[in-house]
Amino acid sequence: MESYFINWLEMLFRWVHVIAGIAWIGASFYFVWLDNHLESPPRWKSDKGIKGDLWAIHGGGIYEVAKYHLAPEKMPETLHWFKWEAYTTWLTGVGLLILTFYLGADAYLIDPQIADLTPAQATIAGVSLIIGGWILYECLCALPILGRNSYVLSFSLLLLAMALAYTFTHLFSGRGAFIHMGAVIGTIMAGNVFRVIIPSQKALLDAIETGKEPKANWGKKAKLRSTHNNYFTLPLVFIMISNHYPMTYTGQNSWLVLIAIIGITAFARHYFNLRHRGINKPIILVTSFCAMVLLAWITSPDASDNEISSELAKIQDFNISRVQTIIKQRCASCHSRAPTDEVFIASPGGVMLETLNDMQRWATRIKARSVDTHNMPFLNKTGMTKEERKIVGLWIDAGAPGE
Repeated sequence: MESYFINWLEMLFRWVHVIAGIAWIGASFYFVWLDNHLESPPRWKSDKGIKGDLWAIHGGGIYEVAKYHLAPEKMPETLHWFKWEAYTTWLTGVGLLILTFYLGADAYLIDPQIADLTPAQATIAGVSLIIGGWILYECLCALPILGRNSYVLSFSLLLLAMALAYTFTHLFSGRGAFIHMGAVIGTIMAGNVFRVIIPSQKALLDAIETGKEPKANWGKKAKLRSTHNNYFTLPLVFIMISNHYPMTYTGQNSWLVLIAIIGITAFARHYFNLRHRGINKPIILVTSFCAMVLLAWITSPDASDNEISSELAKIQDFNISRVQTIIKQRCASCHSRAPTDEVFIASPGGVMLETLNDMQRWATRIKARSVDTHNMPFLNKTGMTKEERKIVGLWIDAGAPGE
């Protein structure tokens, strides 16, 4: 019963997390678009301190938007802030991390074949690395030599990401490693809002209210961190959905796959940022697409991994009863109408593998998850052997025939 209510709690946290994330990312995309589409205003607006303006239509109405160099002649009574989307996304993400990967460390975070950790050790390592990654990011951004050169800073951040990805994938399960990398990025993004962007905006308002000259570097610092967040969005969205695609996190070099996808998606985001400024470079999208195709080809299952031995190849009719026995023993404890597994109280993904018809229906998924990537059984908790995977693969390659 406890697992049942935890599942409901996870669902609610995930629901709010996704909604808040959509709002946060949407606001980030919108304001970058807005900033890049501002045009030089007419003289009468410029004299009022307006830096740029634009006109837009949406929802049956026409909008006029103006951005000031620093402050308007008179502050409005109501000024809208965009911060709670970021805070809500981060807080619900932390809640999900605790509920799924820390309270369920034995099932989701710890893979004894990678590192034989206790739940307490895994939790302490995860939290420490998330906080440590954020602190290192802040230190890199604070270094004057890096702050003056965006390319050097970007390269330094790439090295940090590589170190973290390598560490995570050599401590945790594939799922756990990718999600923790996402937790680092999400913490950095929320930290940018909490520590830099919002304080810079408050400092600007305080200067205006006290009659002091606003410092331009406040806005520049906030703009830099906002730009970082903008480029982090696509990598973070991928990491959020990565658990559904085991071919990305189950390989021996999954940390390199993670870094490659982060780089590719951030590069793809660069196209849209340039496009908003009137610079159209479709070669960026083409290059990103080709890079993703190349990555898929490089990480595709090695044919030698699925070679069927001569003895197995001689099995007539692929020994269908043997296939059924393997799948029932290794998979049905979770994938059944009444799971007996202590973690999964409902069949994951609605996939049932109790009868031959069930197995034939889900043969393609079995091939992808258990034969090609070895992602299932979950952390191989039922001990499925390489030979058993080959037998199941042979049956599926033959078209998953019936008796």
